[in-house]
Amino acid sequence: MTPLVAAVQMTSGPDVSANLVVVDRLLRAAAEAGASVAVLPENFAFMGLRDADKLAIAEEPGRGPVQEAIARLAASLRLWIIAGTLPVRVEGERRVAAASLVFDADGRQVARYDKIHLFDVDVPGRAESHRESTNIRPGDQVVTVDTPAGRVGLSVCYDVRFPELYRRMTAEGAQWLVVPAAFTVPTGRAHWELLLRARAVENLAFVVAPGQSGVHASGRETYGDSMIVDHWGEVLGRLPEGEGIVTARFDLDAQRQVRESFPALAHRRL
Repeated sequence: MTPLVAAVQMTSGPDVSANLVVVDRLLRAAAEAGASVAVLPENFAFMGLRDADKLAIAEEPGRGPVQEAIARLAASLRLWIIAGTLPVRVEGERRVAAASLVFDADGRQVARYDKIHLFDVDVPGRAESHRESTNIRPGDQVVTVDTPAGRVGLSVCYDVRFPELYRRMTAEGAQWLVVPAAFTVPTGRAHWELLLRARAVENLAFVVAPGQSGVHASGRETYGDSMIVDHWGEVLGRLPEGEGIVTARFDLDAQRQVRESFPALAHRRL
């Protein structure tokens, strides 16, 4: 069984409709390439001029123009879509959730993961600060879901620095992991590939990491380098910059054999 999976790289801006035109084009390219699952980057539908702008375009759980557009595309393309993140309103909260939503090939939303670890940092070497928790409420649930490409564990961007999250996913049967991201350039240059390959190797899992790439309307620059890594840490495909897709096949039989013959996951003591 060797399903084809696609990672979608974008340079999203503050115009939701314009972003969705790009999403439509790139998801169609993924479907035409034969992908059974496609993964969109973090903030695929909206990257505002200010961080707080996401509050104005946030959608209610289960409904809204972005969710409806992705559901229609999933159904029309017969494609499973992991929709990076979009802001979803939280009852009783001013802040929103950074929600990663999974749609099956019938357009049904079958899973939701709210980003757990929030990027509250000052970027080393730059006059650049981020305080995600000002406008985003962190999630608290680990989420895995079965797809045509095997069982996937959901995560987002800064989550990749917290390996215990991925151990939980693997314990729940995850065969592959997604890391939709909008990584900064300094941290991307230093750590992006290193972290992705480490999460793949230590969990003997495929990793699919679609990113935002380039300079956005706000002036923020993201790293790109969308990547698919196999369970042994080999980079199967990457897109260094610009908009587009990268695809790779998962050899799930080979992964199963490695997990059986090299049973590091069963040797954990702590």
